[in-house]
Amino acid sequence: MAAEHLPTPSDRQRVVITGMGWITPLGHDLETVWRRLLAGDSGIAPIDRFDAATFPTTFAGQVRGYDVAKYLADPSVHEGVGLNSAFALGAARQAWDQAGLDSAADLDRRRVGMYLGAGEGVLDFEPYAAANLAGWDAERQIVDGARWVEKALEVMRRVREVEQEPNMPLAHLAREFGIRGPTYNCLTACAASTQAMGEAFSIIRRGDADVMLSGGTHTMIHVLGITGFNRLTALSTSDGDPTKASRPFSRDRGGFVMGEGSGMLVLESLAHAKARGARPLAEVLGYGSSADAFRITDIQPEGRGAAAAMEAALAQAGIDPHAVDADGRPGVHYISAHGTGTQENDSIETAAVKRVFGEVAPRIPMSSIKSMMGHLIAAAGSVEMIACVLAIRDGMLPPTINLEHPDPALDLDYVPNEARPSQVDVCLSNSFGFGGQNDTVVIRRF
Repeated sequence: MAAEHLPTPSDRQRVVITGMGWITPLGHDLETVWRRLLAGDSGIAPIDRFDAATFPTTFAGQVRGYDVAKYLADPSVHEGVGLNSAFALGAARQAWDQAGLDSAADLDRRRVGMYLGAGEGVLDFEPYAAANLAGWDAERQIVDGARWVEKALEVMRRVREVEQEPNMPLAHLAREFGIRGPTYNCLTACAASTQAMGEAFSIIRRGDADVMLSGGTHTMIHVLGITGFNRLTALSTSDGDPTKASRPFSRDRGGFVMGEGSGMLVLESLAHAKARGARPLAEVLGYGSSADAFRITDIQPEGRGAAAAMEAALAQAGIDPHAVDADGRPGVHYISAHGTGTQENDSIETAAVKRVFGEVAPRIPMSSIKSMMGHLIAAAGSVEMIACVLAIRDGMLPPTINLEHPDPALDLDYVPNEARPSQVDVCLSNSFGFGGQNDTVVIRRF
């Protein structure tokens, strides 16, 4: 739909961001992480959560020095909390406090909801392995179920088993903040938190909630997570400096680096924000979602699915991707790239951006903060959206570090190696997941 034919939304339908928070490999608060991103720092280092010496990949973007109790009113309520939920609680507390929701008069918590892209919790590996070994009947070459159950009852811990469920971050956040409105979780791989934010935006636009806490949380820095992605040959196996291992858009890119953490945002209708005197940080304009309908682990090679998500988000935002203003400035001023650092993703995302923006594409800077904090999987899109809001606020574009060997086949502006001052009013953020899930959200300066 052309921009001039789009209906003008009311303040109740307009959706703004009023709070943000993140827990990442680069730090545990907004300003520290943002400062380090602009400095081109890396949070990637050798894994110390388990002995990874025999793994093809021995490094990751690990959250370190984090104490969830600092963010909780009563830590005993969340006793035994898993890492995913712990990261979410810290990020959500920051977002909730920045939005000023605890001081909001007459906040109807039945009209406050959640939509998360939360990954599965961490498998309690040693008890799980012990039960499997105890249950194995080598003579008959089968698992003896009775022996397995006997050992499992002895060594497995109920809370740790429950914390593996991907709905548990919702439960912890609902309890902590008294949220009683519409509550959902999606786990669409690396696109999950961007999809969650887009769906939260849609829920508010159609009037089903006034406020939505949205974002993602995930860790796959554990034995099975690293093993799985190594077997898919998706992870970097660089044997040099770990901080140089994530190289999106570079000619010598060799796979992504695993990260972990959480990003959370408070979205609310503009009418609700105005009524309680909240300060909008940015406005959400459009959301697009698509499926590749191709292969489970491969992206559609022409980028058709990725392009469809971008086109849908831009159409809803009322932005013509081919238009420029009198100064030759495109309608989008920065693209937060999915930018994983795999050969396939970076080339196909580049092709998709060209497919959508045509001759305007080379004028739009795009970068990947995964080069600095790794790939947060389900939480990737939410931390990248926060970076977009901060880019608008400060007029600074975070760089793609380690882009020392440009790929001649990738010829867009990837903001190589150093942050760049730039007037940013409109951002587009991309997330593409295994299974062919593609999601895009467009925001603008408020």
